[in-house]
Amino acid sequence: MKKTVTDSYVLSNGVKIPCLGFGTWQSPPEEAAASVRHALLAGYRHIDTAAQYGNEPDVGRGIRESGVAREEIFLTSKLWNDERGYDTTLRAFEKSLKNLGTDYLDLYLIHWPAAPHRFSDWKELNGSTWRAFEKLYRDGYIRAIGISNFLPHHLKPLLETCEIVPMVNQIEIHPGMLQPEAVKASEEAGMLIEAWSPLGTGRMLKNESLIALAKKYGKSAAQLCLRWVLQHDYLPLAKSVTPSRIEENMDIFDFTISDEDMAYIDAMPYFGGSGFDPDKVDF
Repeated sequence: MKKTVTDSYVLSNGVKIPCLGFGTWQSPPEEAAASVRHALLAGYRHIDTAAQYGNEPDVGRGIRESGVAREEIFLTSKLWNDERGYDTTLRAFEKSLKNLGTDYLDLYLIHWPAAPHRFSDWKELNGSTWRAFEKLYRDGYIRAIGISNFLPHHLKPLLETCEIVPMVNQIEIHPGMLQPEAVKASEEAGMLIEAWSPLGTGRMLKNESLIALAKKYGKSAAQLCLRWVLQHDYLPLAKSVTPSRIEENMDIFDFTISDEDMAYIDAMPYFGGSGFDPDKVDF
């Protein structure tokens, strides 16, 4: 059982990534800096943001205000959809670095795949974007590169043309939404699975079955969900702007969910999530 928030998974290229991340999706700029600062002071060392979140400058400010050395922090950002393509990716990356106030990223992800419902040349678009990622990685500006929200049929053509296999696939995972096909395809290619929205945009916290099961362990539903993700050997991205909950979400390393209870959670039907389907989104 993992013992601390700074215990790590090891990516396919040997880079270590802290096993619990602090997410900033839906954290408005005025709250992002304070929440990141508090998270780092509380012990988190893995911060996840994205250009599309609109809070990169504030995340960077929170990092600086925390006083924690940059080299102790694993920092992730993501390329937004309207910046796909080789040259635009390179420019977008430079802008993210400037916004964050850093000269490198620990992980950079393609936020969403170009998909056939919107682009006839979606395979080529994903491929040219990935070539820019490979260049940035080879040039030393990023310690690891990966993808987000890629399903098997998006991933397959990318793997057929890439020179460097993505090291991470960050996908929506929470009770009721396990995405087994995407997990299987990603893990077979050597990728670590990161779980975004592991609390189902808050819906998990109101589920009576999860609340009751969590009480068995003396934990909250949020802690149960995060622990469930870890015990699948995925990396959960916990998000809150409330100091007490930021700290609560770290307190998941002193209990183990039984095999029986893991199976019970695994079997739960879908009961809420973001609703975003990479083959249907209009952004």
